[in-house]
Formats: sequence, structure tokens, C-alpha cells
Amino acid sequence: MPWPAALLPLAADTPDPAASVKEAHESVTNAASFIEENWAGWLYLGLKILLILVIAAALRSLVRKSLTKLIVRMNRGAEAVEGMALGGLLVNAERRRQRSEAIGSVLRSVASFLILGTAGLMVLGALGINLGPLLASAGVAGVAIGFGARNLVTDFLSGVFMILEDQYGVGDKIDAGVASGEVVEVGLRVTKLRGDNGEIWYVRNGEIKRIGNLSQGWATAGVDVHVKPSESLTRIREVVKHVAEGLAKESPWDERLWGPVEVLGLDEVLLASMTVKVSAKTMPGQQFAVERELRWRIKEAFDEAGIRIIGGLPAAEDEEDAAAADPSAGVAAPSALANPASPQSLATAPIPPSAAGAPRITK
Repeated sequence: MPWPAALLPLAADTPDPAASVKEAHESVTNAASFIEENWAGWLYLGLKILLILVIAAALRSLVRKSLTKLIVRMNRGAEAVEGMALGGLLVNAERRRQRSEAIGSVLRSVASFLILGTAGLMVLGALGINLGPLLASAGVAGVAIGFGARNLVTDFLSGVFMILEDQYGVGDKIDAGVASGEVVEVGLRVTKLRGDNGEIWYVRNGEIKRIGNLSQGWATAGVDVHVKPSESLTRIREVVKHVAEGLAKESPWDERLWGPVEVLGLDEVLLASMTVKVSAKTMPGQQFAVERELRWRIKEAFDEAGIRIIGGLPAAEDEEDAAAADPSAGVAAPSALANPASPQSLATAPIPPSAAGAPRITK
């Protein structure tokens, strides 16, 4: 039985196997041609990017290892000097360690940023990406962040230059203007100080406008001795020199004194007193202890030598001299009560009792 024409498949709807094979062959041929034409460029680009990354990683590792070795060498040098007799005076191991670690951290971060940033830009350039808009956007973003976090940037930059210049370190006693005390910790943003009463001060490095380091170089101990103008200056000089020689021979003052105790001369001359200036060069931070010890010994030596220091109680012979100089000082002042006829004496006489029958005033 013949099928109706409507039910017979159309010739146009039937896929032609030959055409499909031909299209697939053309697609494969085009892909192969594209790959054959561009594989060399792709291989070159891939090798170029791989070479950039390998060189950046190797350079970064080399720089970081070099900085680490340099820091270790600096710490070993500090430990070697600390073991010497004067090591405690010349170097502070903790200060050198923190300073070297801070410098190393900054240098490693800067080196990594520069190397990896440069490698990233080179990779983007190799991929054909236009870096102009990217760099412009990064510049605008950097300016905005800089204005928004200017205090943080100021603190960081101040800390970096402070550490590089070695303005102060752990163990130093400094006067930072806003606070003073002993440096406990040095950071890139904040410096930690311990005050004289034990309090901890956190001072931002950007707030420090000037630094007075009391622990670098040497210090000066100054003592003012107030004596009577009648005392012999030659005798005072001899007594002070004897005290200085004894102080320089005893421990621990022989290490704390970095120079001889000198009598600089008269600092002030008045009618009732004169001031003799005594000075000595000392170890940093030990000037106050040397001053107290000098005052103690000078006072004892002056007492033994009979040299009186102005400011204490007057001696008995001073009172006798004053009485002899002024005879009227021993005479009492006249009194109106000494004369019984004076109005003052009459006013102190008792009131006699009233006579009988006399009117009495009652309240």
C-alpha cells in the first residue's frame, strides 16, 4: 500500500552525511591552521611569562636571604661586643636586635613590593594589556589613601627614618617632648616609654618633633657647694680633690666616672654666701647617682675639715659673734608696764569693791 505524500520525509530535512563530514573537516582544518600559525607566539608568550616569574621569585628569595644574613651578622656582632668588659657600656644587645629586625623587615617588604610589582607589570604588558589606565587608577587611589591615612603614613615614615638614623633605642632614656622615660620598645608606628613613676607611654612617631637622648655619649654631673665667704678657696679645692680621688678609686664609681672630678671655680659670690661649682663627666644615665654620692662625701669631708655649708642651723659661735657686734641685741625693749604711774599700769589694777548702799547696776 503506498504511503501518502504528506507522510513521506522531505529530502531537504534529511541530513547529508557527506556535508556533515565536510564541515567537520573544514573546522578541524581551520583550527589546526590557527594553532599552527599561532603556536609559536603562544609558546614564546608562555615562556616569557614563566621566565619573568622565575626570575622574580629567585631574585626575591636571594634578596631576602641576603638581608637575613646581614641581620644575623649584626646581631652576632652585638653579642660579641656585649661579652667584653665594656660591652654593657658600648652596646645594648636588645636595642641592636630590635633595630636590626625592624630595618630588615622594612627592607624585605620594600624589596618584595618592588620585585613582585615590577614582575606583575611586566606580565600584564606581555599579555598585551594597556597599563596606562591601570597606572592612572592606581595613582588616584594612592593619592586618596595617602590623604585619608596621612597620620599613619607620617608615623610610619618617621619611624623608618628614626630607626635608620639610630636616634634612640631600647634602654635609652629620652625626652620626647610629649613624654619622657626609658625606651621599652621601638616600632615603626609607636614608641613605648616607661616613665619615672612606672607608667607606660605610647607615643606615635609622627608626634615626636624633637628628641633629647640622655643615654648617648656621656653625661655631666654638676654639684653646687654653698659656703661662707670667709672660707679659704684653696682649702675647699684641696678637700674636694681629696674626695674626688677617693671616689675614683672605689667601685662602682670608678666605672661610672669617665673623667676627673673638677672644681670649676666660683659660680656666684654674695654677701652671705658663695657658690663653688664642681663637675664630672660620667657614664650616660649615671650622672644623678654620681651627684648624690658627691654631695654626701663633700658634706662629710667639710664637716671633718670644719668648713660650714650655708643653709643649715647657725652655730653657737655665730650667735656670740652677732651679740658682740651689736650690744643692744642683749638689752630688752622698754615696757610701759614698768612704770606704776603709767596709764597702762593703772588700767591693769584691780577694780575696788563697791561701798554699802551704793546703787548696783544689774543686768
